[in-house]
Amino acid sequence: MEANLFLLISRFFDQGGDVLYLIALTTFLMWSLIFERGWYFLREHRSLVRRVTEKWENREERKSWGAHAIRESMLSEARAEIRGSMPIILTCVTLCPLLGLLGTVTGMIQVFDAMASQGGNARSMAAGVSAATIPTMCGMIASLSGIMGSTIIRRRIEHETESLEDQLSLDH
Repeated sequence: MEANLFLLISRFFDQGGDVLYLIALTTFLMWSLIFERGWYFLREHRSLVRRVTEKWENREERKSWGAHAIRESMLSEARAEIRGSMPIILTCVTLCPLLGLLGTVTGMIQVFDAMASQGGNARSMAAGVSAATIPTMCGMIASLSGIMGSTIIRRRIEHETESLEDQLSLDH
């Protein structure tokens, strides 16, 4: 069973061309970073909130312009930590369909090369068409899955950022 699965995956990658390896690597990176953000919110985020809140609450004065500037600086640093690798995740989401398009172009080059060297041989052209369509499909699927994952993480980032801003009160 495992050998058959490996053979099927290997054949799929051969049909789709070398660009599939780039799409797979980008997708792996993207989902690793999405899971890292999920782990951050499950295990590490509370300590950041506690640390920032304690630092703010230990200040004696919180109403002056200087205190507001310090609060904004603390929030900015916390936002950067909460956001973490989100820009890289969004870059991967954007990159996947572009890599699929690159696979389409390289596959079409194979089609034109087959047409030029072998005339209208349908079998040789089919390999190029396959190499053109499979990366497109894979890039789109990878991007769509990344959109779903990144949307969940982005909503959590917005919620936690707003919550932290609310916790750092300016009342005294």
